[in-house]
Amino acid sequence: MKKFVFIPIIILLAITLIGFNVFNSKPEVPIELVAFESLTNKEKDLIPVSPKDSLVQKVTVNTEIKSKIDKNYEKKEVYVVTFRHSEADSSGNLEVYIALDKKTVVGKKHQ
Repeated sequence: MKKFVFIPIIILLAITLIGFNVFNSKPEVPIELVAFESLTNKEKDLIPVSPKDSLVQKVTVNTEIKSKIDKNYEKKEVYVVTFRHSEADSSGNLEVYIALDKKTVVGKKHQ
């Protein structure tokens, strides 16, 4: 008899825990969209297709990158989102530097 009471309680508890995880989880914003939202309207106009048409790389912060990002950023790596086909004159493609948390924009430049 105790088995018949115990099994429904376990099932109810499992359903409750799964339900909390589903409703409390926030969908992660793609890093390309974080970078795109940081652009000015003029910079957004340089992107002919979609923010998804970009290259995302995790790179080591070197001297060149350090000069383009926030001086308070002390990590050794950043994500670089390069928007393809966003060349303006001879300045190259637009790049946005994102912190390792994938949410914080720490700099941007044209190549």
